[in-house]
Amino acid sequence: MTTAAYKRILLKLSGEALMGDDSYGINRVVMERIVAEIAEVSRLGVQVAVVIGGGNIFRGMTSAEDGMDRATADYMGMLATVMNALALQDAMRRGGLVSRVQSALRVDQVVEPYIRGKAIRYLEEGKVVIFAAGTGNPFFTTDTAAALRGREMNVDIVLKATKVDGVYSTDPKKNPGAIRYEKLSFDAAIAQNLKVMDATALTLCRDHKLLLNVFSIFKPGALRRVVLGENEGTLVQV
Repeated sequence: MTTAAYKRILLKLSGEALMGDDSYGINRVVMERIVAEIAEVSRLGVQVAVVIGGGNIFRGMTSAEDGMDRATADYMGMLATVMNALALQDAMRRGGLVSRVQSALRVDQVVEPYIRGKAIRYLEEGKVVIFAAGTGNPFFTTDTAAALRGREMNVDIVLKATKVDGVYSTDPKKNPGAIRYEKLSFDAAIAQNLKVMDATALTLCRDHKLLLNVFSIFKPGALRRVVLGENEGTLVQV
């Protein structure tokens, strides 16, 4: 039987990842494929938590740049993540996965509030826990929420799902000669401003020695290979 390298993981899933090639919203085919990959990892006995973004519906920072009050824009973005979390939960239900959504913002008629002890119990029971609304505070990204929830859940590694298969020295779309790092230190990622995650999230991971892997969610089987400890994506560590 295949043995996973990690017992408990946190998957950071951007809202944009749910769009596929669409310009807005949720692509059903993409959502179902992501759920299938999560289910495959769960069958290995891995406990899975997910932090989901909302950029496919609303981007707070972009609206703030257009003149909207930043705190207001961020709260609207958090509500967008709740919508994505509900869609993901429903897709998981249809895919045979049992999941629970917890929100950092109180929306009690829709989802339960974030309660650390209950979330850990769900993970231990084999349920997928989806964290919505970021940290519940404006001015913090969902990357930072992923680092925070990852530490609170005592996960073995945070997995950031992106559109590229790791961290590169420069933008691989603009520079065909860009080099993909197999391993990278948090200090190097911060110093070189490699856009792995925002600096707050990277610093939180570094200070708590929380492993981070950046990989492509659009590469079939990549999530499973990361969980098995294979050379997939870029491993960021202290």
